[in-house]
Amino acid sequence: MTMTLRISLVIFAIVLTVITTVVLRKGRIPIKYSLLWYFCAFVILLVSIIPFALDFVADLLGFATISNLIIGILITLLLFLTMSLTIITSGQKKKITLLIQEVSMLKNEVHKK
Repeated sequence: MTMTLRISLVIFAIVLTVITTVVLRKGRIPIKYSLLWYFCAFVILLVSIIPFALDFVADLLGFATISNLIIGILITLLLFLTMSLTIITSGQKKKITLLIQEVSMLKNEVHKK
């Protein structure tokens, strides 16, 4: 792995951590959702700090270059985040449907009286 790629990954991980922290402090996301982004930043930082492990993994998985493996890791992280956020959204949709039903039942009781 070239030094330029390692420095770029470290910078990217730091920027991702800073952005997540700023959004978290503004109250735009809860802590439990920010943990996903911190995890991604940690993985990216780990990949940039331990390049010799990437050489082994790239050879094991058949990647031609380390940069291709890093792109694969980033795509995997994005898919992980997308799946996690989809699960969260689905759970919230169920809760909203239940809340609407409960409010409708309460309105119906109030109008009967």
